Amino acid sequence: MEKQSILKRSLLVKAVAACLIGLSACMSVTHTATTTISQPQQALTTAPLPRPKLVVGIVVDQMRYDYLFRYWNKYGNDGFKRLVTQGYNFKNNHYNYVPTYTGPGHASIYTGSIPALNGIIGNDWYNRQTGTTIYCVEDKTVQTVGSTSDAGQMSPANLLTTTITDELRLATNMGAKVIGVALKDRGSILPAGHLANAAYWFDSPTGNWITSTYYENELPAWVQTFNNRKLADKYLSQPWTTLLPIAEYTESTPDNEPWEGLFSGEKQPVFPHNLPALRGNDYELIRSVPVGNTLTKDFALAALEAENLGKGAQTDFLTVSFSSTDYVGHRFGPNSVEAEDVFLRLDKEIAELITAAEQQAGKGNVLFFLTADHGAAHVPAFLTANKVPAGVANGSIIRDSVDTYLDKVYGSGDWVERYINQQLYLNRNLIHSKKINTAEVQERVARYVMRFEAVASAITATALQTNNWSEGMMGRVENGYNPQRSGDVVVVLQPGWFEGGAHPTGTTHGSYSNYDTHVPLIWYGWKVQPGESSVKTETTDIAPTIASWLYIQEPSGSVGKPLQPYMK
Repeated sequence: MEKQSILKRSLLVKAVAACLIGLSACMSVTHTATTTISQPQQALTTAPLPRPKLVVGIVVDQMRYDYLFRYWNKYGNDGFKRLVTQGYNFKNNHYNYVPTYTGPGHASIYTGSIPALNGIIGNDWYNRQTGTTIYCVEDKTVQTVGSTSDAGQMSPANLLTTTITDELRLATNMGAKVIGVALKDRGSILPAGHLANAAYWFDSPTGNWITSTYYENELPAWVQTFNNRKLADKYLSQPWTTLLPIAEYTESTPDNEPWEGLFSGEKQPVFPHNLPALRGNDYELIRSVPVGNTLTKDFALAALEAENLGKGAQTDFLTVSFSSTDYVGHRFGPNSVEAEDVFLRLDKEIAELITAAEQQAGKGNVLFFLTADHGAAHVPAFLTANKVPAGVANGSIIRDSVDTYLDKVYGSGDWVERYINQQLYLNRNLIHSKKINTAEVQERVARYVMRFEAVASAITATALQTNNWSEGMMGRVENGYNPQRSGDVVVVLQPGWFEGGAHPTGTTHGSYSNYDTHVPLIWYGWKVQPGESSVKTETTDIAPTIASWLYIQEPSGSVGKPLQPYMK
């Protein structure tokens, strides 16, 4: 018995010793692991956060994804090719809402959000309270700075969420500088956000770059100096000729097609376009020709230097939107020689912008991204000439027909207040006065418009507020619907169809179809390793990706995801 007791005690001692040894080892492993894990955190606490000195956001207005590669063999090595080969290309990037217009596009890029949340449901929309159409950045409480025109009565007041540029300003206690530049006011104001140091856009009556009292009461000296150079006069003093011999534009249709539009004063849509003879009494023409992008680049470079962007203690942000591509596309269409030429020339402008930004802040210290605010459809006449189904819908006919139909069902009245952005706004006061159920009227209208050949689907506001679609066409419709600003019935056109006159020329955009939603997304510069991916991404991912890199909060309405995990 005693031997057994001694044996038990001996075994117990060995077991305790083993446990103590194991515990010591575990503690050692735990300590080692903890030390290893904490090393990056320790590095962050003993050194400045790794951030780029400058972020440059480049938006190309109306750039289909395929433009990157359609003209690939004619691009130089320092513009689009540099971004694609030395940066990271997300090949399957889309907008996740409709309608795909300039205002919503720029808002989505910089808010990481959708029209349902940020409120920018179109370039314009109907205001039921005032009975008028409101422009996405109009603001009658502010005044023009730099001109006597009313083109400066603009601000981001209609944008309901913050932008990534706002969040940068907030995170740095307003130490970071944010400057927005674009010919179009909405292309400058919406990216720059609510808290920008400045946003500048082009004033056609004077040829000046202007702003509004929302930002400042007087143009800075450098902007006045730039305006005094009168570069718009210089650029409009020469004809628009092709960059290359016209016979080399083999990616485009012949130079004279019936579906191409004309400049006022022209008899045929052919090169050379005699700009001095076409310009008129103001500078509006510069928007619609490649030198409009040249002027934008010139002004962006002036802002870069004068504001010392990328040279301060905080990360700065320059937003640049190239608008002339949109005007050219609308007039001539995506298969025209003019469209090809404007992109070949833009390639050189982008190369110069990248080089200048890297010289200023240091190569590797600048984070660039390039995307577009929407794509573009083929001209229906071009498609039908090539035996592809397409067509043109007339919005006025749809509206008047619905009005007549409701007269027959409910009695005479002005039943449709407005048809805009492929949305029917019904006269709710009239509906309520007749004690009719609003959802019933909406459903009748939705069923009725399905009779039109151009219409693929029609969705009521009631359905959009009571159902949920996570993806697909209906998901895009839902993401574009804002209850306070959108209409009663959303009309979705067939693929290949868009709204226009009887025989439209040039192109447009705004649909749920991939030719309007599929746009480039390329990252280049700071911390970006070369590569590409076909993973599905959305434009709403841009802002949270920047936020992750900058260690700041994503915008208040952001619905996107950071893309760093894919860039490996």
